[in-house]
This record gives sequence, C-alpha cells and structure tokens, in this order.
Amino acid sequence: MLYRAIAALFLLFAIPYSAVMASSPSLTLIMPRGVQRGHEHVLTFSGARLNDAEEIFFYTKGVTAKKIEAVNANSIKVTVEVAADCRLGEHIAQVRTRSGVSDFRSFFVGAFPQVDEKEQNGSVEEAQAVELNVTVAGVVASEDVDYYVVECKKGQRLSAEVEAIRLGTYLFDPYLAILDSKRFELSAGDDVPLVRQDSLASIVVPEDGKYYVQVRESSYGGNGNCRYRLHVGNFPRPTHVFPAGGKAGDEMELTFLGDPSGEIKQKIKVPEVNDARSGVYALTSDGTSPSPIPFRVYDQGNALEVEPNESIKTACPVELPHAFNGIISKPGDVDCFRFSAKKGQVFEVECFARRIRSGLDSVVNVYYADGRSIAGNDDSRGPDSYLRFTVPADGEYVIRVTDHLSRGQKDFVYRLEFHPVSPKLTLGIPRVDRYSQYRQAIFVAQGNRFATLVSASRANFGGEIKLDADDLPAGVKMVCQPMASNLTTMPVVFEAAADAPLGGKLVEFKGRHVDPKVNIVGGYQNLADFVLGPPNNTLYYPCTVKKLPIVVVESLPFELEIQQPKAPLVRSGSMSLKVVVKRKEGFKGAIRVQFPFRPPGVGTTSAITIPADKSEGYYPLNASANAQIKEWPIYVIGSSAVNGEAWVGSQLASLTIADQFVTFEMQRTSCEQGQETEVLCKLNQLAEFEGNAKAELLGLPNKVTTEVLEFNKETKELVFKLKTDKASPAGKHKNVFCRVTLLKE
Repeated sequence: MLYRAIAALFLLFAIPYSAVMASSPSLTLIMPRGVQRGHEHVLTFSGARLNDAEEIFFYTKGVTAKKIEAVNANSIKVTVEVAADCRLGEHIAQVRTRSGVSDFRSFFVGAFPQVDEKEQNGSVEEAQAVELNVTVAGVVASEDVDYYVVECKKGQRLSAEVEAIRLGTYLFDPYLAILDSKRFELSAGDDVPLVRQDSLASIVVPEDGKYYVQVRESSYGGNGNCRYRLHVGNFPRPTHVFPAGGKAGDEMELTFLGDPSGEIKQKIKVPEVNDARSGVYALTSDGTSPSPIPFRVYDQGNALEVEPNESIKTACPVELPHAFNGIISKPGDVDCFRFSAKKGQVFEVECFARRIRSGLDSVVNVYYADGRSIAGNDDSRGPDSYLRFTVPADGEYVIRVTDHLSRGQKDFVYRLEFHPVSPKLTLGIPRVDRYSQYRQAIFVAQGNRFATLVSASRANFGGEIKLDADDLPAGVKMVCQPMASNLTTMPVVFEAAADAPLGGKLVEFKGRHVDPKVNIVGGYQNLADFVLGPPNNTLYYPCTVKKLPIVVVESLPFELEIQQPKAPLVRSGSMSLKVVVKRKEGFKGAIRVQFPFRPPGVGTTSAITIPADKSEGYYPLNASANAQIKEWPIYVIGSSAVNGEAWVGSQLASLTIADQFVTFEMQRTSCEQGQETEVLCKLNQLAEFEGNAKAELLGLPNKVTTEVLEFNKETKELVFKLKTDKASPAGKHKNVFCRVTLLKE
C-alpha cells in the first residue's frame, strides 16, 4: 500500500508539465472576417493551443473583448464590442494565453450590416437579392461566379467594393463588375491601385431598375479559401484625394477624385500623426466609403501647382518647406515648381505617388533656374522617386515631375516632400523563420528568463544605442548592454520575478542614442507576411505593427544558465561554453539550445541538444584571426516540448575575445620511415598567463606519433619527439599544426 501511495504522488507532480501546461499558441484565422461597428459580435479565433486564452490584444482603439470562451484546444469564441466611432477597415488582434502569445492576425470593421452569401447564385437568373448598403460575406469556389441583384433609381450612385486579398488569408485575386438588366458591364475592375489587387466599381444609375454585381476570381479559379467581403450601396467611392497630405492638426479642404458623380469637396482636420491604416474617408449624405484613401501627415503646409507649369520657364513658384502637390493630368504632362534655397542646405526629396495609391510612375529631376541639370531619380522608392539634394549656391531652383512612360490621368496625384536630412532609428526582432511570426514576441515564464536579438536600423547617424526599460509589465525587468556602433543587433534578456502576475501588454518599445545630448529616438516595427504566392514566395500582402507584445506566462519546468567563462576566447582559438540545465522534479525533456548572438569573428554550430538524462551541455565556440577584441554580452536560448514548444533564455553572461597568448614557429624536419625525429617549436609569448598550458601537434601523418607537452609563460621553445612506422606514408606533409590548451580554474 505504501508503494502505491508514493506512485500516485509522483504522477501528481508529473501532470503540470505535460497535460496542464501548453506552450507556443498560434493564431491562423479570425471568423467572421469582419464586423459592423456600433454593435456586439462573436468572433471565432482558430489556431493551436488557444484553450488557456486570457486576453485579446488589439493594436488600435475601438474594439473591446468582453468575454472569451474556449471551444476546444485550438479554438476560442470572443465576444467583442465595437464602438460606434471605430475606424473602418483593417484591425489587428493577438491572443495572450497563460503560456504564451500568438501570431497577430487581421479582421475588418465596416459600416454596414452583414449578410451571408446564399448558394445557388451562379447566374443572373439566380442572383441573390440584397438591400443597398450591406456587406456580403461570401466564398468563390472553383470556377464559381457569384451574382447579387439590387433595385436602384435613376441618378442614384451604385458602388461596390470587395475585400479579398486584403483579408490577409489567401492569394485571392478578385474581379468585380456592375451589370445592367441586359447584362452589359457598366463598370468593372480587376486590380485597382487604391485597393491593391482587390476591386471596386461605381456608377451613376442610368435608369430605374435592377442592377447586378458580379464577383469571381479574375482567371475563373477559386476554392474554399477564397473568402471575400463585398460592400454594396450608394456610398461614395472616390479613388484619390487632392492634396494627398496636410499639416498635422490643420483644418483643410480636400477634393476627392474618381467618384462617378464627380468631385467631392470635404473639410477635415488633419490628424496629429501618420497612421498607415487610417487615411481619409469620403463622407456624404449617402454614407462613407468602406476603406480609406492614403493621406500623408506632414509637419508643414501645402503648395499646390498652378497651370501652366510644363517648362522650367513657366515653373510654378512655391516656397519651402511646404510640400508640393500636383496631378499629371494628361499624357505628356510635365509639372515644374520653382523654389529658393540656400547654399549647403541638404534635402531628402520624396515623391509620394504609388505609395498613396496613385497610378503615376514618377520621374523627378532638379535643375538650376537656367535649366542645367543637378540630380534626378526614377525608382528609388519602388516606383516612387527619391533623391538627396545638396544646394550648390544661394538662388532659385526648379524641380520637375512627370510619368516614366509619359502617361497621364485626371487622378495621377503626387506629392513632393522636402525633408531635412535627419537621423532615423527603427528597432525590430530579426526573423527566425523567414515566412512566419515565430518568436516575434516576448514571453517570459514566471521566475525565468526569455532572450532575443533586437535589431536596429540606423540612418544618417552612428554611435551606440541603448534600449528604454520603461513601461514593462509588472514583475518584468530587461537586462542588456548598449549596442556597439559597428553592430546592427544586440542581445536582450527579459527576466520575470517568481511572483510576477500572469499578463502583459503591447509596449511601445523604444531605443535611443547613448549620449543624452543627442536626441535620437526610434520605435519598434514588425512586418508580417500575410499573403505569399508564386513566384518564389512573392509577398502580395504584408501587415506592419509598431508595438511589441511582452507577456508573463506560467512557470516552466526548466531553466538555463551559462557557466561564466573564466578564460577568454583567443583569436584563432576555440572554447567549449558550458550550459547548465536546472530541471524541476519530474521533468525529463531534451532541450535544444541555440547561441543566437555571435560577436564579430566568432563562429559556432546552429544548435546543440542536451539529452533528457543530462543537466549540462557544451557549446563549441571558435574565433577567427581577426575576431574583434572586446568583452561581449552573450546568451543562449533553449526549447523543450511542454505540450508545445516552450522557450527559456539564460542570463546575460560575458565572453572576452583576446589576442593569442602564444604563437609557434615550427622548424622543418625529415626522417626515414621507421625512424625518429624531432620538431623544434619556438614560442612567441604575446600575453602572460598563470599556470601551465598544453601543446599538441595535430595533422600528423598516419602512424606518426608524439607526446603532449606542457609549458608556462617562461618557456621559449619546445621539442616534440616524433616516432614513425615503416608503414608511415612517405612524402611531404604540410598540414601539421600545434594546438594550445590553456586551463583556467
């Protein structure tokens, strides 16, 4: 009976590390793909290991999680409340569980109530009847064509817009058309620049009657993953706005272009900061456009082109630092602006066209006022133009804009911004997996550590960078050293106290120049590949976030620690770094250990495995002949299966790279097979060391032997006695070298 009681007790201790805990949650899809603002909805989050979900992180305001219910291990239902003033369009969400944090994924917020597609609706005769100003959630199956029918009045606007590739789940290239009762296309779209590879169509209804909206895959493909959200109504649907930017905080009037009813004038207050997902929405008595038009927020006002300005002589006079705004309105159109500048001023000139969804492929040139050329550019920012311009003398200059193929349209809007050359800093986490968000968040277990590399992209400055430790979750601290000026990555360790509360948040993670007198601050940015496709995993739809999830998760059954090296790693030398595992009782998992940060000139293997029955492992390090001499911060990170992959990091240890203690000059020698000979080695002592070192010859021919010799800091030469065999290979042997091992307690 005593034996059985003990066995039962052992099982109770073993359960927490296998059945209860879960690690590495993932999120692949949020359904439905969109919701209506001003209402409460239930969303299903699907992925893996989500059953211990506790919180949903939303990257923008307006959506609140009211309740989370586990459906099964890989799915949860989330009741969300969407504010009436919530921004329309794409929103980003991420799941925090007790054991980790998932990938981030998108869902959409719309203005209209949603109805579901009802099959069969594959022909005009079978078209599904819908009201105006609704959003239809549908799927295009293989060779499927979906039809919807609406009743319209003459003179009414009829607009349709489809979200497909922008849903960020599948490479679905939709085709959209509006047809009359005779099945003639009145408006159609495939790839519209405003909505990327998605489509929109809009008309002014010519007569009372029924009109049909057709949705299909552009090449008549499709499958169960080709989901879409179709907005149908009398809402305005312009494609561009002029000017395409404004001064932060200003009130200004915009002209929306591309709507079938004509230009739409609208006054707005320019937001204080740029938000890639915001933009501006056309708003009329008929409603609002479903998605925004990109809009630049600038720290200066606008200068607008005045025709005629096709030549240097007729260039439109403008003033810096205003942004210059124009439209290449017809084929062959050229716009010129005349401005004054002072000698020595340096400007980064950015043309925004494709980046604000204009069809213009810009070419920009800068000239003296007399027409002599100074600089020019075509495609430094993708199809957009960029150049750095140093003013050669006080005076007037002309900047010229045209299309690369001399095209022009009434909505070929562009914007020229003159930025003074200024330092820029962007932080990130280098990708572990090129095509996923794997380990792009910080999840540190209670009483444990998590480590990562933080990258820094510097522009127009140099020097060391330090990270801000502000705004971390309760019980979490960050350990790191400044990033060296010659590096673009730095090791960072996060530690959680044993009593740190489970939880976390999205942190505006920042770095800055180490010199407090140098005002350079940069934030975190992470770009995810939402939709990839041929050829070669081309990125079709990305998503960028500017906050870093940092969370505290449940304690794990193992910890890692580096045994601090007492001896340096010398140039052209090697070292075995000891890694110690602290296991909780009952945990027997094997641990795969990585050494992510490698000081300049240090090499190693990709990973080592510490077996289930071991508590330590040795990581091989080697240094090149020109490894940078310095004391460097290092860490290891390891994973083990704890109902999913669980990660912990070591402490931030240090590794000293030093010059060699000693070099050898080996004298040539020879002998006959079966005889003995000696190799004389002269020692060059480069640095003092205590105790004895070992020297051994490696690379000797087969059946040639010698002994291992010891020496100390006083030794000037060593003599190795070689014994050969009658079967030792004859010939010249050039690959013999001496390895020195210095032991330090």
